[in-house]
Amino acid sequence: MRKPQDPEAAPSPGRSDTAVVRDALGVGVAVGLSGFAFGVTSAGAGLTLLQTCALSLLVFTGASQFALVGAIAAGGNPLTAAAGAFFLGVRNAFYGLRLSQILRIPRAVRPLAAHWVIDETTVVTLAQPDRRSARIGFTVTGLSIYVLWNLTTLLGALGASALGDPDAWGLDAAGPAVFLALLAPMLRTTLERAVAGVAVVFALVCHPLLPAGVPVLLSALAAPTVLALHGLRARRSGTDTDTDSMGTDGEGER
Repeated sequence: MRKPQDPEAAPSPGRSDTAVVRDALGVGVAVGLSGFAFGVTSAGAGLTLLQTCALSLLVFTGASQFALVGAIAAGGNPLTAAAGAFFLGVRNAFYGLRLSQILRIPRAVRPLAAHWVIDETTVVTLAQPDRRSARIGFTVTGLSIYVLWNLTTLLGALGASALGDPDAWGLDAAGPAVFLALLAPMLRTTLERAVAGVAVVFALVCHPLLPAGVPVLLSALAAPTVLALHGLRARRSGTDTDTDSMGTDGEGER
């Protein structure tokens, strides 16, 4: 079974800095531009320009921001909307646990780096073959998305009345599309693809039943579920093999 590359593995032929920067900027530009959709959506939900920009500057998790303003636009309670956004952003804490082991960022800058721990920076970082490339990928992706996301949020909020419905532009789909494009090549084994497929099923089934953010958290159960089934299948296969062997031995003794 082929194992995915681990950025902590040593030593390995690293990628050129130029290639890492190019890929990171590609992700940053594609995702950062979708800040237009958030700015328009937030303004349409009734948030002021200051509130809209503060969310992008201080929260900086696109899915959580969309969940918050979407719930408010639908007439939901602001506290409930904030709770849903919080649950959706909890996944970043788990990303941070893994990235801290790979990046080994100095303690003084960890609070700033933690602000950039999002889906896209995590995927770009994990795709790198060594720590140097991982650090470059994380930094360039985080910086480019942060700058563009906040700039386009401001422009989207200012031009909300002129742009109209953001759904008509499809800008809100840019972030998820880029994330899926980055994630797909990393699913190399059948087991990994099975975990991804079960996670999708969990999220789709739970989406209409539970508050925003909760289906994403529950989809994390896909990994232990698939691993448990895989282990059970392996044990059964081993039992069948042992049984067949015992039967053969018994016939031989007769």
